[in-house]
Amino acid sequence: MGQALSCVGSTRDRDFFASVRTGHSESVRTAVQQDPSLLLRETFFDRLSALHIAAANGHEQILSMILEKSSNPDIVNRHKQTPLMLAAIHGKIACVQKLLEAGANILMFDSLKGRTCLHHAAYYGHSNCLQAILSAAQSTAVADSWGFARFVNVGDESGATPLHLAAWRRRSECVHVLLDNGALVCASTGGYGHPGSTPLHLAARGGSLDCVRELLAWGADRLQRDSSGRIPYCVAIKHNHGACAALLNPSAAEPLVWPSALKCINELDPDAKALLEVALMEANTEKEKIILNETEELLSSPANVEEAFDDDASEPSLHH
Repeated sequence: MGQALSCVGSTRDRDFFASVRTGHSESVRTAVQQDPSLLLRETFFDRLSALHIAAANGHEQILSMILEKSSNPDIVNRHKQTPLMLAAIHGKIACVQKLLEAGANILMFDSLKGRTCLHHAAYYGHSNCLQAILSAAQSTAVADSWGFARFVNVGDESGATPLHLAAWRRRSECVHVLLDNGALVCASTGGYGHPGSTPLHLAARGGSLDCVRELLAWGADRLQRDSSGRIPYCVAIKHNHGACAALLNPSAAEPLVWPSALKCINELDPDAKALLEVALMEANTEKEKIILNETEELLSSPANVEEAFDDDASEPSLHH
């Protein structure tokens, strides 16, 4: 790949990459027939291959054509990101599925933040891509080499799991998918957000009532503290998320949770599981109405709950 950099600035190269980016499949096909080495070229700065560009832009036909002529679906760019990662980032589900069918490695980590394709799908809120990757993980060698549960709960360089990222970014559908596939609801981060944060801390920080509801329904502990001793309630108060704070207030009624969460719920047949989920959500909704109607009263600091710590310096960025 490195040998291609010397001629990446040629007119032919620029025209080729432009055709891939805009989805002109016939132009790409003709160019590759005339010069097969184009598939080994990279853009100068980001070191993007044609496979990366096709995946990021969702051009499934071009992607398929390149995969037929290339034996490596896991080529990396400047940041060690694979085409699968870029497809997951941009939510190009057809390309995600095509790359998975071609044997793309879901266990690779990028060099930006040490994240997998699963982290990226969760962070950017593409629940369909997330589900496709999880399905692939269940049916490939991942289960044997790593273990499915380990893959779902792998941390990035800051210790953030895909569930942490989805909760912080207010991706409630992704939170649901991850919890349904065994994500640990009370896992703590290393340095992401604030050291020792759980997904509930980060949902409180992001202000997503739906994510807070989902995490509580799966048994998230409202009293679990981060490394500075804060509970999620304090985080919600600090960031002015009143409705989230009302549900997280230790003096409020406890929410209903899944029975034996992560153990028996996934063993139910789909119909029974769906009925139980509806019943749970309806019961929680009724309980939540009572809590939210008393929001002003509940937002007063309860006994033995500390003032929120000043953690602005450790606020995670909303930009990748």
